[in-house]
Amino acid sequence: MAASRGRRGALWAVGIVVVVAIAVVVVGGWFFVVHQMKERIVETLGPNGSVEDIDVNFGHVTLSRVRILGPQGWPASDAMRAERIVLDIDMRSLLNKRIHLRSVSVDNYYLAIVRSADGRVRILPGLRETASAADAKPDDKQSAHAREEKVIDRGSFERGSMEFYDESVQNPPYRALISDAKATVDRLHLPQLDERTDLTMSGSIKGPSHTGAVTFGGWMVIASKDSQTRATLRNVDIQTLDPYLLKKAGAKAAVTGGTLDMTVDARVKNYRIHAPGSLALNHLQISDTGNALDTFMSIPTKVAIAALKDRKEQIKLDFVLDGDLRDPKFSLSESLSKKLAAGFAKALGVSAGRREGRGRNGARHWQRAEESARAIAQV
Repeated sequence: MAASRGRRGALWAVGIVVVVAIAVVVVGGWFFVVHQMKERIVETLGPNGSVEDIDVNFGHVTLSRVRILGPQGWPASDAMRAERIVLDIDMRSLLNKRIHLRSVSVDNYYLAIVRSADGRVRILPGLRETASAADAKPDDKQSAHAREEKVIDRGSFERGSMEFYDESVQNPPYRALISDAKATVDRLHLPQLDERTDLTMSGSIKGPSHTGAVTFGGWMVIASKDSQTRATLRNVDIQTLDPYLLKKAGAKAAVTGGTLDMTVDARVKNYRIHAPGSLALNHLQISDTGNALDTFMSIPTKVAIAALKDRKEQIKLDFVLDGDLRDPKFSLSESLSKKLAAGFAKALGVSAGRREGRGRNGARHWQRAEESARAIAQV
C-alpha cells in the first residue's frame, strides 16, 4: 500500500512538473509573440511614426496615441494622428500563411491627404515602404507569414477629420477640411488588392457662411481601378469649392455667397469612366466691380447678376463626364469645369436675353452666351 501511494505521489509530482513546464512554455511563447507584435508595429510605423502604448491581449491589440509625422515638404505637421487604434486579430490565422484581421477600428483621428501638382494623391507617406521593409526582415518566420495574404474584414474610422491639400490648384496648396468624418472599408485583401472593396464616407464641410455635408459610397477594385460609386454634396458653401468649379470654369468676378448641391454617379471599367451627375447652385451671389469688361462665365457681370435674379436664385445643370483615365490629357476636374462653364453660359445667357428683352442688347448677350457655350464644350 505504501509503495502504491508512493507511486501515485510520484505520478502527481511528475504531472505537476509537466503542467508547470507547459505553462512556462505557453506563457514564455505568449510573451515572445507579444514582443514580436510590438516590434513589428514599431517597425511598420517607421522613423516618422510613434505610439505611446501598445496593449496586447489574446486576439486584440490596442495602440494608444499613434502619430505619423509629415515628411519634408509635407504641408501639414502630421500625416496622421489617432487617439486609439484597435486590431481584432483572428489568432488561428497566425498558424497559416495569412493574417486575418476581423476589424481595425480607428478612433478620434486626423488624416492629411495631399494632391501633388501632377495630380498624384498621397496618403500616409512612407508607410508602405516601412511595412514592406518590416515584412522583408530576414530569418523571421513571422515575416514569412506577413509577406503572404493579409485580410481585413472591416476598417472603421470614427470621430475624426480629413484635411485635403491640393497643390494642383494653387501654391501654397489649397486647403479643405472635412470634420465629423466617419468612414468604413470592407473586405480589404493585401497585397493583391484585386478583390472588390466596399467604401463609405460622410462628413461636414464648413465654409465662410454655411456648413454642408459630403457623402461617398460604393465599391472599388483597387488594383484594376474598376469601381461604381456615388458622391454627394449638400448645402456646401460655394466659396469653399470656388477654385475647383467657378474659377476653373472662367469666372473672373468674385463669388461672395451661395450654396451648392451636387450628385455624381461614377462607373469605371477598363480605365474608362462614365459619370452622369447633376448640380444646383442656390442663391449665387457675385460681386459687381463696375468694370464693364468684367465677366462671369464669359458673360458681362451686370448681365449675369440680372440673369441670376430672373432664375429664382437657383441654377440647375445636368452633365456627363466621359474619358480614359490613362490619357494624360484627361482630367476629371478640368472636364467638369468645361461642362459647368458651357452649361452656365447657356443658362445665364438665356435668362439674360429674356430679361434684356428682344432688343439688340438682349439678342447680342444671348448669342454671345450661346457661342461661348459651344466653344467651351468643343475644347
